[in-house]
Amino acid sequence: MATSLWQRSTRVLLTLTLLLGLTGCGVNTIPTLDEQVKASWGQVENQYQRRADLIPNLVATVKGYASHEQETLKAVTDARARVGSVQVSDPSQLKAFEAAQDQLSSALSRLMVVVERYPDLKADQQFLTLQAQLEGTENRIAVARRDYIEAVRQFNTEIRTFPGVIWSKLLYSDLEAKPTFSAKPGTDEAPKVSFQ
Repeated sequence: MATSLWQRSTRVLLTLTLLLGLTGCGVNTIPTLDEQVKASWGQVENQYQRRADLIPNLVATVKGYASHEQETLKAVTDARARVGSVQVSDPSQLKAFEAAQDQLSSALSRLMVVVERYPDLKADQQFLTLQAQLEGTENRIAVARRDYIEAVRQFNTEIRTFPGVIWSKLLYSDLEAKPTFSAKPGTDEAPKVSFQ
């Protein structure tokens, strides 16, 4: 009877030791990092949504002052609509999402050129407020993308290094490396500034 109690106590102690050892060995790191990647991506989408929500107000303000620049305003509106139609539910759709965001950024750049041509539009307080909000949104997007890239780096590193690679193969084989953003071709060159 004493031996049975001793064996049972030893098993319980070994089981507790094993469980405590596993909690510190990184078995939970992979799902934690996976959730961080998801949360970071959600913040990227949140900032893109903020930008998409701001654009109709910006376009409406600009239309009031620059009715002769309808082509540029239509391009902004169309690009915003395309952005709203692209949903990223798997990694293969990230490139299409980035392309739609790039088209919107390009249309917004053309809109800013319109503003430079018309000083009275640039001086309007409503436009200045919206322009500041848009600039702030672009900065928020950059920060959210940076945070997403860092979350992806941490996750991908964990599933490729020891001991994470072991847990990845044994317990989380359904989780693959996450895609990240890549710069558009030509962004490594400084833009040319001309006052002509």
